[in-house]
Amino acid sequence: MNIFQAYQSCLVVAAHPDDEVLGAGGTIAKLAQFGVEVSVIFLTGGKTGRVSLQKDAAHNLEAEQKQLAQEASKACAILNVHKHYFLSFPDNRMDTISKMDVSHAIKEIAAVAKPDLALIHHHGDYNWDHSVAHDACMMAFRANPGDSFPQTILSFEVPSSTERNVQTPETVFCPNLYVDITSTIDTKVKALESYQSELKNFPHPRSIKGIQALAQKRGSEIGTEMAEAFSLVRHIEG
Repeated sequence: MNIFQAYQSCLVVAAHPDDEVLGAGGTIAKLAQFGVEVSVIFLTGGKTGRVSLQKDAAHNLEAEQKQLAQEASKACAILNVHKHYFLSFPDNRMDTISKMDVSHAIKEIAAVAKPDLALIHHHGDYNWDHSVAHDACMMAFRANPGDSFPQTILSFEVPSSTERNVQTPETVFCPNLYVDITSTIDTKVKALESYQSELKNFPHPRSIKGIQALAQKRGSEIGTEMAEAFSLVRHIEG
């Protein structure tokens, strides 16, 4: 299966701005190079999960969220994303929202984007926004007769979330599809550098060195320099 020749439209569903780059930035850039129309959904605006609700009034939250949105738009431009959407679900509090509401919001955008490929969060991530996003995507992308749905769904890993959950058979990320991103790792890094408010210092996994190290590890697993790993959730042939 060559994802760069088989698909025309890809929808990436990210719980937070920067998840799309961390999990699939190199692949997004490569898809765009091959003429695939990539759209990105940001389910939350980020930031609010890092401050107490009681302290929000004293926190310069609106300015920080605006900055993060600008960083996300810049990252999408670097990756040559066709279109991106900002939704307004609560950051790190998506467990308080009906999954059906999230699913409907995703499905409305999917009806416009008409993706045949979807890149979504891993169901076993430590961050509950990610697991809610996964479940909502699976609901939105049900293969119902007469509906438009992606024939292929891949889940991606997000450093500092996927590997930090308790590793059990139910939660562990088991990659079975790899994309060689040796030619687009620099684009991924450049897009990640757009997120100055989110970047961490090494040895944090969400640092530039941390991202490069993971790409090297995944690359070594398939005999190439740099790679991104995915888990095939569903593929419908024919």
